[in-house]
Amino acid sequence: MKRYLTLGLAVAVLAVAAAVSSTVPPTNAQSAGLVSSVINKMERNQRDLRSLRASISMEKYNAQIRDTDKQSGVVVYLPGSGRNSSVRVDWQRPQQQTLAVADGQYVLFSPRLKLAYVGNTNSKNAKVNGVLGFGLNASSAQLKAAYEAPQDVYDETLWGGIRATHMKFVPKGAASHKYVEVWVDGSGMPVQTKVVEKNNDATTVRLMDVQKNVNVSKNEFKIELPSDVKKVRG
Repeated sequence: MKRYLTLGLAVAVLAVAAAVSSTVPPTNAQSAGLVSSVINKMERNQRDLRSLRASISMEKYNAQIRDTDKQSGVVVYLPGSGRNSSVRVDWQRPQQQTLAVADGQYVLFSPRLKLAYVGNTNSKNAKVNGVLGFGLNASSAQLKAAYEAPQDVYDETLWGGIRATHMKFVPKGAASHKYVEVWVDGSGMPVQTKVVEKNNDATTVRLMDVQKNVNVSKNEFKIELPSDVKKVRG
């Protein structure tokens, strides 16, 4: 279950990285111009983004056993304020699984196991509380209060030939993770994040073949569970 919690944070960061970076100043004068340019692009991207479809890959590194787990699939996203934001991730490889969040509710469904975790993202008992809620419900002011100014700002080329600007965000106080790295492409779209936890486990999420402002129905975030699926409340 833990991998999905970290995934939720990573996807959330992809969705709200503009809000994080647009509320904090650059770390030094040398990076000021680059940060300012990236922030402006991210703000425009965030303002103009009405929907998103993309291929998604996730690489989960376990620092204790030095093992890496990889998954790939597709993601759909509809921005919104607070509980109105919607995210759905359909993993296709190595096995089919679905994580959907809409209107403050989440469903994590594993067809092979005939098992679904369901619950409220804002509930104190929710298995995704503080993770998906971080990105879907947090305001810019809350994000500014939570993170230091961006560090390690530089341009690089990601695999696939995608040029992007790298920025690192460190929490100001107590947090479930050590830091977050974000890569932003030339259009201002955060296309990759890396969440490093306090035990040095790391989850890297990459978006590819990004389609912005395409037709997305709210019904896509509703999962119809078969009658033989066991539901576990979070």
